[in-house]
This record gives sequence, structure tokens and C-alpha cells, in this order.
Amino acid sequence: MTVRCNRRWAALLFASLLMPFSVAQADNEAFKVCADPNNPPFSDKSGQGFENKIAELFAKELGKKVEYTWFPQRIGFIRNTLKAQLPNSDEYKCDVVMGVPTGYELAATTKPYYRSTYALVYRKNRGWDDIKSPDDLERLPSERKSKLRIAMFDGAPGTTWLFNHQLADQGVPYQSMTGDAAVNTAQILEKDFSEGKIDMVIVWGPIAGYLATRSKGTFELIPMKSEESVKFDFPISMGVRFPDKERKEALNSLIDRNAEKIRALLSDYRVPLVDQDGNLIETASKGKK
Repeated sequence: MTVRCNRRWAALLFASLLMPFSVAQADNEAFKVCADPNNPPFSDKSGQGFENKIAELFAKELGKKVEYTWFPQRIGFIRNTLKAQLPNSDEYKCDVVMGVPTGYELAATTKPYYRSTYALVYRKNRGWDDIKSPDDLERLPSERKSKLRIAMFDGAPGTTWLFNHQLADQGVPYQSMTGDAAVNTAQILEKDFSEGKIDMVIVWGPIAGYLATRSKGTFELIPMKSEESVKFDFPISMGVRFPDKERKEALNSLIDRNAEKIRALLSDYRVPLVDQDGNLIETASKGKK
């Protein structure tokens, strides 16, 4: 995945890479990534997430193979991966988390390698195709508005926006973190859209892109713009352990060198990319290859 950027939502959103201290030291090291085994579109065991692809890109540049430590991205993820040492060893299970909010309090973060925003997503050909902006929802006639079912995640910016715009009565409650690691936010939404349980959702950009690429031409994706009382766009970095300054700087160099490749990859996954002012800089219209 998936998904204000408070601690709870920061954990969902995250809903990296290793540069050697010297080339000689790096030759015998794997590129050790901490990741969720079932968290599309970010990561999965089959290597199809965009974080998997970026890890492969960096590992190839280093002449390494990617080695994963898998653990569900729930409470305790950092403790059981990035900060977990191997038994009877000074080594850690893994060295890099590929996607965390910039400034995340549980890890040292690199420079941002992308900034995305939440997006309003609805399934086409179900009576909502005239919605071209979030403001159109407020202008709906009362009778039509009463029929709207929009997924509403606890603690998420979309929920705040719904309350601010008098649309909370149309909300269908969802948990930001489910107790079942076998399904993630993106998979739940895809299923519930297909079964007609919901009409719309305001969800983190990469998850919106996942829905759009899974069923090409089926979903409309409308990026949200931050308002005074609710922020929708956030920068995303890679995370390492706090003392690992050399690795962090090496990652920053790799991010710089591969910026265009990363952007192209995110575009393939239809991730809406925005600048620091929240303005869309990538239409994300290619669709995943």
C-alpha cells in the first residue's frame, strides 16, 4: 500500500538501499531490505511492488542481490526488522526500509524521493462520472448525496475532509490497520468496489494508483489538494538506523543519480506526484507496465 500525518497514519503510509563504505567492503554484502510480504503496490514477496523495483534498481547499481526480511507493516514493524539484531551477532536483520514518511520518528530518513497526495477515487459507470473535482460532491442534490457511500478510514486526512465538508453521513467506516496481515488496504478496497459496497474513497496516492492500474479504465482518480485544516500531500523517504549516517548519505547519492528512473517507475504505477506546494507534476497516466 494501504494510505494529518500523525503517528498512526504515518505507520500505515509506510498505507532503500545500501551504499558501501567502500567497494571492497560491499562486494560480500547483500542489499538488505525490511519489507512487508503483502503490501501492494509498495512491496510483496513476488517482487511486484514499486519499492521492490527501486530496491532492485539500487542493488543492481551496487552489484548486489536484494535480501529481504519480511514482516507485516503493523505496529512493531521497525522493532522486528530495522532494529532487530541477528541472534548471537552484532549484525541486524535488515538495513533499509524503502518507504517511510520524511522525518519519521523511528528511523533516520533520507531526502525525499517522491511526494504524493491523497486522491478521490471512484468506479466509473456507476452514476458518478460527472464528479470532476472533490468540490462537486458538496454540490450534489440532497437526494443523490444520500445515496453516496464513501469509504472513511479512522485517523485519515480523507475523514477529516469529509467532516469539514458535511459529508461524514455518507461515510462507510474502515480501519486504518486491519488485524489480518493477509490483506492490505488496497486489496480490501479493490474487493469492496467490485462488490458494490462503496462508491468512492479518499486514499493515499500510491493506493489510488493501484486501484487504477488493476482495472485499466475502470476507476477515476482525482488528486486532492491540501486545505488550511487538512493536509493531503506528504514526502516519502527511505529509512535507516539513526547511527547509520554513511548509509544514509550513500542512499541520498543513489536517489539523486536515479531520480528520473524512479519517477518513471512511479508513473508506471500511476502514483500521483506533486511538488512542495501540492501541485500535480505528474499526471500518472501511463499505467503500470
